[in-house]
Amino acid sequence: MKILVTGGAGYIGSFMVRRLLENSDTVVILDSLEKGYDQTIPSDVTLEKGSLLNKDFLSDLLRRHKFDAIIHFAAYISMKESMEDPYKYFENNTYGALNIIEQARVHDIKKFVFSSTAGVYGNPQEVPIPENHPKNPTNSYGESKLMTEHILEWYKTIFGFNYVVLRYFNASGAALDGSMGEMHDPETHIIPNAIQAVLENRDFTLFGDDYETPDGSCVRDYIHVLDLVEAHVLALKFLEKEHGGFTYNVGTGHGYSNKEIVEMVKKISERELKIKIEDRRPGDAAILVADATKIKSELNFSPKYSDLETIVRSAWKWHSRNGQ
Repeated sequence: MKILVTGGAGYIGSFMVRRLLENSDTVVILDSLEKGYDQTIPSDVTLEKGSLLNKDFLSDLLRRHKFDAIIHFAAYISMKESMEDPYKYFENNTYGALNIIEQARVHDIKKFVFSSTAGVYGNPQEVPIPENHPKNPTNSYGESKLMTEHILEWYKTIFGFNYVVLRYFNASGAALDGSMGEMHDPETHIIPNAIQAVLENRDFTLFGDDYETPDGSCVRDYIHVLDLVEAHVLALKFLEKEHGGFTYNVGTGHGYSNKEIVEMVKKISERELKIKIEDRRPGDAAILVADATKIKSELNFSPKYSDLETIVRSAWKWHSRNGQ
C-alpha cells in the first residue's frame, strides 16, 4: 500500500514509518516539523513539509500521490497547554483533522486511522474503561480529539467513510536498542522526566501522593510505542475487509503507579532518584486503565513489549545515549 503518515517525523509517527517500511509499504510523511524532527526521516521516504490548515496544499498532495490509506497522528498533545491556548488546539487538532478527512473523502481514500486519546473519557466512572464509557473531557486537548471522532462518525453516516479510531492510553518506551525514542519540548510524560532527573542529578517532582490507590500515587496504563504502532498495522488490515467506523482503546488493561515508575527507573539506572512531593495537578484522575478486551478480540492485538521493565529499560537506553 501507499500510505500517508501525518506527523510522521514525531515520536509515534517515526516508529510508524519504520514499521510500515518493514511491511514493504510505500510511505510519504506529511509534517510541518514544528514538533517533528527531520533527522528521524529515513532517506528513502518522501517528506511533504506543510500544514494541515492549508487546504490547497492538502488537495494537491493527495492528488499527486494517490494514497491507499492515511494514518493521522499530527496534533498538539499537551493537556496543560490546551487549557492555556484552546484556540491553538481546536484549530490544529480539530480543524486540521477536518481538512485531511475531507480531502481523504474527495480523493476516495478507503482507509483512515485516527490517533485519538483516552483523554476523551475524562474522569472515569468505571475502571477499566470500556469504549462505550461516557465521554466527558476535562481539557480542550481531549475535547479537540473527541470533536474529530464526531466528525468521523458523520462522514461515515453521510459518505460511507471507513475509519478506525485508536484511543491511546499512555504511549511510552523507545526502540529496544535505544536507537530511537521520545523527544518532546517541553516534555510532560513521567517516564522521560524521571529519567531526565536521574541524568541531571536533580529532584523529581511527584504530583500527589494522597490518591485512593494502593500507594497513594496515580495509576496509569502504559503501552509501549512498538506495540502501539502494531495496533495501527492491525487496524489497516482490518479496514481491508471491513467497512464502517470502528473505535478501540489501545492499552494493556493493567496499570502502574507513579511510584512504581520511579522505582523502576531507579532499578534500571542503578542510581538514586530524589522525590519531591507537590500538590495534585488539577483534573488528574486517580486511575486510568483501559479495558482492552475489544481490540484484543476483534483485531487480535497482543502487546509484546508493554511490561514496565521493558518500557523503562528501552527509554533509559535512548535517553542516556542521547543525554536527554
